[in-house]
Amino acid sequence: MSRQIGFRDITAPRAVRRIAQETRTQILHGHGAKGGAYARLAADTLKRKGQEIRAFYTPHGGALHYSPNTLQGRVFMALERKLAAKTDGIIFESAYAARLYEENVGASTCEMRIIPNGLKPQEFYDVILDESATDFVFIGELRQLKGIDILLNALAEIRKVRPVTAFIAGAGPDARKFSALAAKLELTGAVTFAGHVPAGAAFARGHCLVVPSRQESLPYIVLEAAAARLPLIATNVGGIPEIVEGTDVALVPADDVHALAQQMLAFLENPATFVERADALQNAVSKRFTVGGMARNITHFYVSRLLEPVEE
Repeated sequence: MSRQIGFRDITAPRAVRRIAQETRTQILHGHGAKGGAYARLAADTLKRKGQEIRAFYTPHGGALHYSPNTLQGRVFMALERKLAAKTDGIIFESAYAARLYEENVGASTCEMRIIPNGLKPQEFYDVILDESATDFVFIGELRQLKGIDILLNALAEIRKVRPVTAFIAGAGPDARKFSALAAKLELTGAVTFAGHVPAGAAFARGHCLVVPSRQESLPYIVLEAAAARLPLIATNVGGIPEIVEGTDVALVPADDVHALAQQMLAFLENPATFVERADALQNAVSKRFTVGGMARNITHFYVSRLLEPVEE
């Protein structure tokens, strides 16, 4: 799916409807603004044809990240409100996403539940660092929202007092812009832009993960890093506070180069403290963010809605 609305967004709900009709699907669960629209539009038509089907929706930021004060934001929020009437259940992966939905779209007429993302047992391990591991690693899409420019400026600030290195894994629309910024800041020898690298492999390339995002929902990369017991420095945005809740992991304000640089310097000067925090975070995440718990809660929600009659 493209981020912007296009012609395929007219044909996609028809394709979803055809598949759901052929398979006599009982549950259509759409993820993200477009997936949610496809699922709910398709289910709505099939309900009117007599098929026993329920439509669920999980927002993943997307349209909710647009300000309701902008024209684009008002359009997206209006579409969300219109589709809400065709929804049997909404699942949020974080309390943050639920609050954002209610603030921007309004209270839903259907049942809503918060069910966090989960990790598999094999995703919990202690990462083994490469011999060539840099001080810091970033993993994600290279676009302005992710705050890579803040990270680069923080690295430049640190370089004024001591050597520092970083490994940046990912691709995206702003990749060239960030490469140019790194050159401008004279970070060419200190920063590696590696392109797409699987998260597990990228974890081994840095002693500490940095998540400098301006906005997030409930980022899997933070959960995966926690499960791998990798030290973490992240911004206080979205659902990240919910992941580190109950631990000593300190979050930094978004869009604050100096605050990020100071936290990164603190790691360089005393990595043992951050390793201890990573150990505690791994333990906390192993209890609260499991695939088993996520699957049970989602399935229970599906069944509870199927047992209720379809509203005319």
